[in-house]
Amino acid sequence: MRPKVAVLFKMKREPLEELRKYADVETLLYPDPEELKKRIGEFDGVIVSPLNRLPGDVIERAERLKVISCHSAGYDHVDVEAATRRGIYVTKVSGVLSEAVAEFAVGLTIALLRKIAYTDRLIRSGGWESHAMIWSRFKDVETLYGKKVGILGMGAIGKAIARRMKAMGTEILYWSRTRKEDIERETGAVYRPLEDVLKESDIVVLALPATPETYHVINEERLEFLEGKYLVNIGRGTLVDEKAVVKAIEGGRLRGYATDVFEREPVREHELFKYELETVLTPHHAGLSRESMEDMGFQAVRNLLTVLRGKIPETLVNREVVKVRPPEEVKLL
Repeated sequence: MRPKVAVLFKMKREPLEELRKYADVETLLYPDPEELKKRIGEFDGVIVSPLNRLPGDVIERAERLKVISCHSAGYDHVDVEAATRRGIYVTKVSGVLSEAVAEFAVGLTIALLRKIAYTDRLIRSGGWESHAMIWSRFKDVETLYGKKVGILGMGAIGKAIARRMKAMGTEILYWSRTRKEDIERETGAVYRPLEDVLKESDIVVLALPATPETYHVINEERLEFLEGKYLVNIGRGTLVDEKAVVKAIEGGRLRGYATDVFEREPVREHELFKYELETVLTPHHAGLSRESMEDMGFQAVRNLLTVLRGKIPETLVNREVVKVRPPEEVKLL
Protein backbone atom coordinates (compact mmCIF):
# COMPACT_ATOMS: atom_id res chain seq x y z
CA MET A 1 0.00 0.00 0.00
CA ARG A 2 1.41 3.38 -1.02
CA PRO A 3 1.98 5.97 1.73
CA LYS A 4 -0.33 8.96 1.82
CA VAL A 5 1.37 12.36 1.89
CA ALA A 6 -0.02 15.87 2.28
CA VAL A 7 1.70 18.93 0.80
CA LEU A 8 0.47 22.04 2.60
CA PHE A 9 1.57 24.73 0.14
CA LYS A 10 2.07 25.26 -3.59
CA MET A 11 5.18 23.24 -4.36
CA LYS A 12 7.07 23.42 -7.65
CA ARG A 13 5.67 21.00 -10.23
CA GLU A 14 8.82 18.92 -10.84
CA PRO A 15 9.45 17.80 -7.23
CA LEU A 16 5.73 17.19 -6.76
CA GLU A 17 5.75 14.86 -9.75
CA GLU A 18 8.74 13.03 -8.27
CA LEU A 19 6.85 12.51 -5.01
CA ARG A 20 3.82 11.13 -6.86
CA LYS A 21 5.94 8.28 -8.21
CA TYR A 22 6.11 6.82 -4.71
CA ALA A 23 3.13 8.14 -2.74
CA ASP A 24 -0.48 9.18 -3.00
CA VAL A 25 -0.28 12.95 -2.71
CA GLU A 26 -2.94 15.43 -1.66
CA THR A 27 -2.28 19.16 -1.80
CA LEU A 28 -3.95 21.13 0.98
CA LEU A 29 -3.15 24.77 0.33
CA TYR A 30 -2.47 26.54 3.62
CA PRO A 31 -5.19 24.84 5.71
CA ASP A 32 -6.33 26.63 8.85
CA PRO A 33 -5.57 24.96 12.21
CA GLU A 34 -9.04 23.47 12.64
CA GLU A 35 -9.06 21.90 9.17
CA LEU A 36 -5.56 20.57 9.76
CA LYS A 37 -6.59 19.02 13.08
CA LYS A 38 -9.37 17.16 11.29
CA ARG A 39 -7.20 15.95 8.40
CA ILE A 40 -3.70 15.39 9.83
CA GLY A 41 -4.56 11.91 11.09
CA GLU A 42 -5.04 10.68 7.50
CA PHE A 43 -1.42 11.04 6.42
CA ASP A 44 1.85 9.15 6.78
CA GLY A 45 3.92 12.19 5.87
CA VAL A 46 3.56 15.94 5.35
CA ILE A 47 5.69 18.52 3.58
CA VAL A 48 5.37 21.99 5.07
CA SER A 49 6.58 25.48 4.25
CA PRO A 50 7.44 28.13 6.87
CA LEU A 51 3.89 29.45 6.37
CA ASN A 52 2.40 26.18 7.64
CA ARG A 53 2.45 26.03 11.42
CA LEU A 54 2.35 22.62 13.07
CA PRO A 55 1.80 23.26 16.79
CA GLY A 56 1.61 20.54 19.40
CA ASP A 57 -2.18 20.33 19.45
CA VAL A 58 -2.17 19.52 15.72
CA ILE A 59 0.68 17.01 16.01
CA GLU A 60 -1.16 15.22 18.82
CA ARG A 61 -3.89 14.37 16.26
CA ALA A 62 -1.35 12.90 13.82
CA GLU A 63 -2.03 9.24 14.53
CA ARG A 64 -0.42 7.89 11.33
CA LEU A 65 2.22 10.53 10.81
CA LYS A 66 5.81 9.35 10.54
CA VAL A 67 7.63 12.31 9.02
CA ILE A 68 7.32 16.09 8.78
CA SER A 69 9.54 17.34 5.97
CA CYS A 70 10.25 21.09 6.16
CA HIS A 71 10.56 22.88 2.83
CA SER A 72 12.98 25.28 4.54
CA ALA A 73 16.19 25.44 6.53
CA GLY A 74 14.28 26.74 9.54
CA TYR A 75 11.88 24.60 11.53
CA ASP A 76 10.56 26.89 14.25
CA HIS A 77 7.08 26.59 12.69
CA VAL A 78 6.98 22.96 13.87
CA ASP A 79 6.67 21.84 17.49
CA VAL A 80 9.68 19.54 17.31
CA GLU A 81 9.36 18.37 20.92
CA ALA A 82 5.77 17.26 20.35
CA ALA A 83 6.81 15.47 17.16
CA THR A 84 9.65 13.69 18.95
CA ARG A 85 7.33 12.50 21.71
CA ARG A 86 5.13 10.88 19.08
CA GLY A 87 8.07 9.37 17.22
CA ILE A 88 7.66 11.64 14.20
CA TYR A 89 10.81 12.44 12.23
CA VAL A 90 11.36 16.14 11.40
CA THR A 91 13.71 17.08 8.55
CA LYS A 92 14.96 20.32 7.00
CA VAL A 93 16.75 21.32 3.78
CA SER A 94 20.10 22.94 3.06
CA GLY A 95 22.38 23.74 0.13
CA VAL A 96 21.10 26.05 -2.61
CA LEU A 97 18.89 27.77 -0.04
CA SER A 98 22.01 28.62 1.96
CA GLU A 99 23.63 30.15 -1.12
CA ALA A 100 20.53 32.21 -1.92
CA VAL A 101 20.23 33.52 1.65
CA ALA A 102 23.95 34.29 1.86
CA GLU A 103 23.81 36.23 -1.39
CA PHE A 104 20.85 38.18 -0.04
CA ALA A 105 22.66 38.87 3.24
CA VAL A 106 25.55 40.50 1.39
CA GLY A 107 23.07 42.46 -0.70
CA LEU A 108 21.29 43.74 2.40
CA THR A 109 24.60 44.74 3.94
CA ILE A 110 25.73 46.68 0.89
CA ALA A 111 22.30 48.32 0.52
CA LEU A 112 22.47 49.40 4.17
CA LEU A 113 25.99 50.81 4.07
CA ARG A 114 25.64 52.50 0.67
CA LYS A 115 22.02 53.69 1.21
CA ILE A 116 20.90 52.06 -2.04
CA ALA A 117 17.26 51.49 -1.09
CA TYR A 118 16.95 54.99 0.34
CA THR A 119 18.45 56.71 -2.71
CA ASP A 120 16.24 54.65 -5.03
CA ARG A 121 13.20 56.08 -3.22
CA LEU A 122 14.79 59.53 -3.28
CA ILE A 123 15.23 59.65 -7.04
CA ARG A 124 11.79 58.15 -7.74
CA SER A 125 10.17 60.84 -5.59
CA GLY A 126 11.91 63.65 -7.51
CA GLY A 127 14.33 64.41 -4.69
CA TRP A 128 17.50 64.56 -6.81
CA GLU A 129 17.80 68.33 -6.84
CA SER A 130 21.48 68.63 -7.76
CA HIS A 131 24.80 66.83 -7.70
CA ALA A 132 25.89 69.13 -4.91
CA MET A 133 22.98 67.97 -2.73
CA ILE A 134 23.87 64.32 -3.31
CA TRP A 135 27.56 64.87 -2.58
CA SER A 136 26.83 66.77 0.60
CA ARG A 137 24.23 64.30 1.91
CA PHE A 138 25.89 60.98 1.09
CA LYS A 139 29.64 61.61 1.33
CA ASP A 140 29.72 59.76 4.67
CA VAL A 141 28.32 56.46 3.38
CA GLU A 142 30.65 53.53 4.00
CA THR A 143 32.09 50.71 1.93
CA LEU A 144 31.97 47.06 2.90
CA TYR A 145 35.58 46.69 1.82
CA GLY A 146 38.00 46.78 4.74
CA LYS A 147 35.37 46.22 7.43
CA LYS A 148 35.36 43.64 10.20
CA VAL A 149 32.27 41.49 9.75
CA GLY A 150 31.02 39.46 12.70
CA ILE A 151 28.80 36.48 11.93
CA LEU A 152 26.68 34.93 14.66
CA GLY A 153 25.89 31.38 13.57
CA MET A 154 28.28 29.41 11.38
CA GLY A 155 26.05 26.75 9.92
CA ALA A 156 25.64 26.28 6.18
CA ILE A 157 24.26 29.82 5.74
CA GLY A 158 26.88 31.42 7.97
CA LYS A 159 29.66 29.68 6.06
CA ALA A 160 28.24 30.81 2.72
CA ILE A 161 28.09 34.39 4.04
CA ALA A 162 31.69 34.16 5.28
CA ARG A 163 32.93 33.06 1.84
CA ARG A 164 31.22 35.98 0.14
CA MET A 165 32.27 38.52 2.75
CA LYS A 166 35.88 37.35 2.45
CA ALA A 167 35.70 37.94 -1.31
CA MET A 168 34.49 41.49 -0.57
CA GLY A 169 37.73 42.27 1.23
CA THR A 170 36.53 42.00 4.81
CA GLU A 171 37.94 40.42 7.95
CA ILE A 172 35.68 37.71 9.40
CA LEU A 173 34.97 37.15 13.09
CA TYR A 174 32.38 34.64 14.20
CA TRP A 175 30.62 32.95 17.08
CA SER A 176 28.85 29.61 16.87
CA ARG A 177 27.96 26.86 19.32
CA THR A 178 31.00 24.97 18.06
CA ARG A 179 34.15 26.07 16.25
CA LYS A 180 34.19 25.49 12.50
CA GLU A 181 37.79 24.84 11.58
CA ASP A 182 36.96 24.22 7.91
CA ILE A 183 35.68 27.77 7.38
CA GLU A 184 38.55 29.15 9.47
CA ARG A 185 41.04 27.55 7.08
CA GLU A 186 39.08 28.63 4.02
CA THR A 187 38.39 32.26 4.90
CA GLY A 188 40.67 33.09 7.80
CA ALA A 189 37.61 33.53 10.02
CA VAL A 190 38.49 33.97 13.68
CA TYR A 191 36.37 32.38 16.41
CA ARG A 192 35.58 34.72 19.30
CA PRO A 193 33.12 34.68 22.24
CA LEU A 194 29.75 36.14 21.31
CA GLU A 195 30.10 39.48 23.04
CA ASP A 196 33.65 39.91 21.75
CA VAL A 197 32.31 39.53 18.21
CA LEU A 198 29.85 42.35 18.94
CA LYS A 199 32.54 44.56 20.43
CA GLU A 200 35.15 44.02 17.73
CA SER A 201 33.04 44.00 14.54
CA ASP A 202 31.96 46.93 12.37
CA ILE A 203 29.03 44.93 11.01
CA VAL A 204 27.25 42.03 12.70
CA VAL A 205 25.24 39.53 10.63
CA LEU A 206 22.78 37.22 12.38
CA ALA A 207 22.54 33.74 10.85
CA LEU A 208 21.25 31.81 13.86
CA PRO A 209 18.17 29.58 14.07
CA ALA A 210 15.25 30.45 16.33
CA THR A 211 15.61 28.49 19.57
CA PRO A 212 14.87 29.28 23.22
CA GLU A 213 18.61 29.97 23.64
CA THR A 214 18.77 32.47 20.76
CA TYR A 215 15.60 34.38 21.66
CA HIS A 216 16.54 38.11 21.78
CA VAL A 217 20.22 37.26 21.53
CA ILE A 218 20.49 40.91 20.50
CA ASN A 219 18.87 42.76 23.38
CA GLU A 220 19.19 46.22 24.88
CA GLU A 221 22.30 45.30 26.84
CA ARG A 222 24.15 43.79 23.87
CA LEU A 223 23.14 46.66 21.59
CA GLU A 224 25.44 48.82 23.69
CA PHE A 225 28.34 46.94 22.09
CA LEU A 226 27.07 47.96 18.64
CA GLU A 227 27.28 51.72 19.07
CA GLY A 228 28.18 53.31 15.74
CA LYS A 229 27.92 49.92 13.99
CA TYR A 230 25.58 48.04 11.67
CA LEU A 231 23.33 45.04 12.33
CA VAL A 232 21.96 42.69 9.64
CA ASN A 233 19.43 39.94 10.36
CA ILE A 234 18.70 37.11 7.92
CA GLY A 235 18.07 34.51 10.63
CA ARG A 236 14.76 34.87 12.43
CA GLY A 237 12.88 37.87 13.80
CA THR A 238 12.99 36.56 17.36
CA LEU A 239 16.78 36.89 17.44
CA VAL A 240 16.34 40.63 17.93
CA ASP A 241 14.51 42.72 20.51
CA GLU A 242 12.98 45.08 17.96
CA LYS A 243 11.91 47.64 20.56
CA ALA A 244 15.50 47.86 21.74
CA VAL A 245 16.70 48.27 18.14
CA VAL A 246 14.24 51.11 17.53
CA LYS A 247 15.44 52.78 20.72
CA ALA A 248 19.08 52.39 19.67
CA ILE A 249 18.43 53.87 16.22
CA GLU A 250 16.37 56.69 17.65
CA GLY A 251 19.17 57.51 20.08
CA GLY A 252 21.75 57.48 17.32
CA ARG A 253 23.67 54.57 18.84
CA LEU A 254 23.01 51.93 16.19
CA ARG A 255 24.22 53.26 12.85
CA GLY A 256 21.99 51.03 10.75
CA TYR A 257 19.77 47.95 10.75
CA ALA A 258 18.83 45.74 7.81
CA THR A 259 16.48 42.80 8.23
CA ASP A 260 14.54 40.30 6.19
CA VAL A 261 12.70 38.94 9.24
CA PHE A 262 10.51 40.34 12.01
CA GLU A 263 9.24 39.19 15.39
CA ARG A 264 5.69 39.14 14.01
CA GLU A 265 4.96 38.64 10.34
CA PRO A 266 3.58 39.86 8.03
CA VAL A 267 4.38 43.49 8.90
CA ARG A 268 2.03 46.29 7.87
CA GLU A 269 3.05 48.93 10.38
CA HIS A 270 6.26 49.17 12.37
CA GLU A 271 8.27 51.76 14.27
CA LEU A 272 11.23 50.95 12.03
CA PHE A 273 9.37 52.42 9.04
CA LYS A 274 10.18 55.90 10.34
CA TYR A 275 13.92 55.42 9.88
CA GLU A 276 14.30 55.27 6.12
CA LEU A 277 17.93 56.35 6.03
CA GLU A 278 19.06 53.99 8.79
CA THR A 279 17.20 50.82 7.77
CA VAL A 280 16.65 48.39 4.91
CA LEU A 281 13.57 46.20 5.38
CA THR A 282 12.51 43.25 3.23
CA PRO A 283 9.55 40.81 3.56
CA HIS A 284 11.19 37.49 4.56
CA HIS A 285 12.20 36.44 1.07
CA ALA A 286 15.98 35.98 1.31
CA GLY A 287 15.67 32.32 0.33
CA LEU A 288 13.24 32.84 -2.54
CA SER A 289 14.57 32.23 -6.03
CA ARG A 290 13.59 29.95 -8.85
CA GLU A 291 16.65 27.80 -8.27
CA SER A 292 16.30 27.54 -4.51
CA MET A 293 12.56 26.77 -4.59
CA GLU A 294 13.04 23.89 -7.02
CA ASP A 295 16.03 22.53 -5.12
CA MET A 296 14.23 22.78 -1.79
CA GLY A 297 11.29 20.88 -3.25
CA PHE A 298 13.48 18.00 -4.39
CA GLN A 299 15.32 17.95 -1.06
CA ALA A 300 12.09 17.96 0.94
CA VAL A 301 10.76 15.08 -1.15
CA ARG A 302 14.03 13.17 -0.83
CA ASN A 303 14.08 13.64 2.95
CA LEU A 304 10.51 12.41 3.30
CA LEU A 305 11.14 9.35 1.13
CA THR A 306 14.36 8.55 2.99
CA VAL A 307 12.44 8.32 6.27
CA LEU A 308 9.67 6.24 4.73
CA ARG A 309 12.35 3.88 3.42
CA GLY A 310 13.46 3.28 7.00
CA LYS A 311 16.66 5.33 6.76
CA ILE A 312 17.94 8.41 8.62
CA PRO A 313 18.43 11.52 6.43
CA GLU A 314 21.45 13.73 7.03
CA THR A 315 19.20 16.71 7.72
CA LEU A 316 17.17 15.06 10.48
CA VAL A 317 16.38 17.76 13.05
CA ASN A 318 15.34 15.63 16.04
CA ARG A 319 18.04 12.97 16.24
CA GLU A 320 16.65 11.69 19.53
CA VAL A 321 13.49 10.50 17.74
CA VAL A 322 15.28 7.28 16.73
CA LYS A 323 15.18 6.24 20.40
CA VAL A 324 11.42 6.79 20.50
CA ARG A 325 10.71 5.06 17.19
CA PRO A 326 13.58 3.35 15.34
CA PRO A 327 13.72 4.00 11.58
CA GLU A 328 12.68 0.45 10.71
CA GLU A 329 9.35 1.10 12.46
CA VAL A 330 8.47 3.96 10.10
CA LYS A 331 9.43 2.08 6.95
CA LEU A 332 6.64 2.02 4.36
CA LEU A 333 8.62 1.87 1.11
